[in-house]
Amino acid sequence: MNHPFVYPAQVGTQSFGQIRVNLTAADEFRPVENATVQISSTSNPDAVIEEVKSDESGQTQAIEVPTPDLENSMEPEAGQPYSEYNITVTAPGFERLLISGVQVFPEVTALQESRLNESQEPAMRDIVIPPHTLFGDFPPKIAENEIKTIAETGEIVLSEVVIPEIIIVHDGPPSDTAANNYYVRYRDYIKNVASSEIYATWPESTVVANILAIMSFTLNRVYTEWYRGKGYNFTITSSTAYDQFYVYGRNIHTNISSLVDTIFSNYLTRPNIEQPVLTQYCDGKTVSCPNWLSQWGSKDLGDRGYEAIEILRNYYGNNIYIETAEQISGVPSSFPGTNLSIGSKGNSVKQMQQQLNRISDNFPAISKIADDGIFGNATANAVKQFQEIFGLPANGIVDYPTWYKISAIYVAVSRIAELS
Repeated sequence: MNHPFVYPAQVGTQSFGQIRVNLTAADEFRPVENATVQISSTSNPDAVIEEVKSDESGQTQAIEVPTPDLENSMEPEAGQPYSEYNITVTAPGFERLLISGVQVFPEVTALQESRLNESQEPAMRDIVIPPHTLFGDFPPKIAENEIKTIAETGEIVLSEVVIPEIIIVHDGPPSDTAANNYYVRYRDYIKNVASSEIYATWPESTVVANILAIMSFTLNRVYTEWYRGKGYNFTITSSTAYDQFYVYGRNIHTNISSLVDTIFSNYLTRPNIEQPVLTQYCDGKTVSCPNWLSQWGSKDLGDRGYEAIEILRNYYGNNIYIETAEQISGVPSSFPGTNLSIGSKGNSVKQMQQQLNRISDNFPAISKIADDGIFGNATANAVKQFQEIFGLPANGIVDYPTWYKISAIYVAVSRIAELS
């Protein structure tokens, strides 16, 4: 593949990352096929680097693009660690979409998932992605108690920790009544925040530790009805002074996405405490935060071989531990407890087969299969096709992440059909 530009400092040792685009119709959860996707550098938007078409699943191939050197994301004083690109999408019957500032790190795939609004008239929608929190200038977190009391919240509504289906994100500080509220699926919210607040190139244990902190913070807001109790109509804000940085329409990173799918029902708590800990954190370089997780410090610990729980205990104390929520909202049924693979039989297999068949109505690249409760080669092949489309390891085994991804997509396509 020819690349029309490189970063001058990297000539001879040029680093590369990848961009992949997934497109679905906004009012009907179905792929947008044969859309034209153009990639250009944000610094030179008129020079198209690559032009590709989306396939029958609404996806483009992975497009390799130049990036800064990997070392730029390993030290806070280094230069910008990611390159920025524009993505322009045009498709017959849909609005034209321009996303500016897509962040691509070296050796990482940036996944841009977008939902296109149908439009018969010429229309264009612009999304501008702001700088990453570790590279831009953002206000530090206002300190709060990590465990909320009834005196603070008025009433803790939930009797146990529940993984919500939807997070309502207020796109600004709580007092900004003009800010939009976005309804975001919980896992998508966590992926978005993690991609906005940490570097995808960091050690995996560091990424996991930070994801756990992000999830626990979020679930504390859910469990305590923190903003609802104050008269607001949202779950959490996008303000770094109050909560976590959510960016509407931004790209996520595939390694972060995979990790979130694996651990999304986990959170952090302490002995004899029911609610998730409000796990506050800071960058650890421009802002110091004793007893909170330091993002750059967690990176250094990951480099030294610390496991995720060791990183977390280094900051929050030895009595913090990982808990798993028993209830997950918005799914037909919970994971059966063991992986489903060739030779598996029973109601869980049949339910999964029925869900895949319904999903294949919208995503025809997934083969239709018999819903007989017997996991044979045809079922394994359909599972692989599903995994390939939705960014999971394509091994044909229905493990924890695959089960809940099938459930989530099934619910999405079924609800859209009910509303039509």
